[in-house]
Amino acid sequence: MKLNRRIFMGSSVAAAATLNAPMVMGAAHGKPRVVVIGGGAGGATAARYIAKDSDGMIDVTLVEPTRKYYTCFFSNLYIGGFRDLASIGHTYGKLAADYGINVVHDWAVGVDRDARTVTLAGGASLPYDRLVISPGIDFVDGAVPGWDVTSQNKMPHAYKAGSQTELLKAQIMAMPEGGTFAMVAPPNPYRCPPGPYERVSMVAHMLKQHNPTAKILIADPKPKFSKQGLFQEGWSNHYDGMIEWVGPDFGGDKVEVRPDAMELVIDGEVNKVDVCNVIPAMKAGRIVELAGINDGNWAPVVPHTMASRVDENIHVLGDSSAQGDMPKSGFSANSQAKVCAMAVRAALTDSKLFPAKFSNTCWSLIETDDGIKVGANYEATDEKIAKTDGFISKTGEPAELRKQTYEESVGWYEAISADMFG
Repeated sequence: MKLNRRIFMGSSVAAAATLNAPMVMGAAHGKPRVVVIGGGAGGATAARYIAKDSDGMIDVTLVEPTRKYYTCFFSNLYIGGFRDLASIGHTYGKLAADYGINVVHDWAVGVDRDARTVTLAGGASLPYDRLVISPGIDFVDGAVPGWDVTSQNKMPHAYKAGSQTELLKAQIMAMPEGGTFAMVAPPNPYRCPPGPYERVSMVAHMLKQHNPTAKILIADPKPKFSKQGLFQEGWSNHYDGMIEWVGPDFGGDKVEVRPDAMELVIDGEVNKVDVCNVIPAMKAGRIVELAGINDGNWAPVVPHTMASRVDENIHVLGDSSAQGDMPKSGFSANSQAKVCAMAVRAALTDSKLFPAKFSNTCWSLIETDDGIKVGANYEATDEKIAKTDGFISKTGEPAELRKQTYEESVGWYEAISADMFG
């Protein structure tokens, strides 16, 4: 079925904009124009690499509503008390000052693929020759009965870092002695496969120190999860008797929440809880749907260039893309952004296009200096981004190796932050 290529506008999204953007039009001097929507691991990296490697031959505009971006990766370590919030917050000044990127703080609310323009909530219209979309995730409506975004202050998702992360941590610290922290885990596919279980580990770390008789209850629709054996070994070693995981065999896929009553219902059984972290099913960021390039919940892409399979002038990165074997992670988005940047430069400046290569590693912290990881390398095929080899930490590893793994993750965070934001 051929998709309608008229402009897609979202009035409800426009109404949500809180920042005013200047009117920004195309360069008068005829340079190719690239607009990047989303300033996270995919978008910020793509904008920086397109700008820095094109020697001023391409005008780059980055559209991001927040003036300070908090990374979802390492936000669990803030919850666990291993980082402060400032350490995971980043601004865009260096991208503007050092790389000449035009950073516009506004919401993208429409894409006219025929006219090749992006409409912003503040009224600006941005023309583009190539558009890069990397908006992260949104949530599937009705995914968890009883919960929607109006409930997020009572039952936070904290899967978009920042105020939600602060709120969840504050709720954990305010739990009564011997209280219950509950999590509704998401179905596949979702952002950061080990993320919910690292979060459980970090919550357990905090409770062990401040509320050692508290309990953690996980309702999970999945029969297995990323690094399961490693997490369960760690939970047994560090938090014995604190954490209960309820999979689909015992009703983990049949849940309802009641935010006003602070209740989690699992297969008809009502559980009174003190904190409930609801992580719903996920889909591509809203602008993907508004652009008309999604196929169901995600945007299919050509693995060699990360170009949309619907429109070759649009590239989709990171969580929002349907690309094959890579997990939805910050490392993946950063890796995909570099392939995309090379493809965009090749298309607009006739530079060389090299074969696409990708990599990913996901680190998780279970307890102090007890770090684990999983990762892989990938190559582009015509069908998908395909895994070529991989690795994962092993159960029973010596403490020194686990400490090295954690320290490696800290070094990676500093490196990727610099790679994204300059």
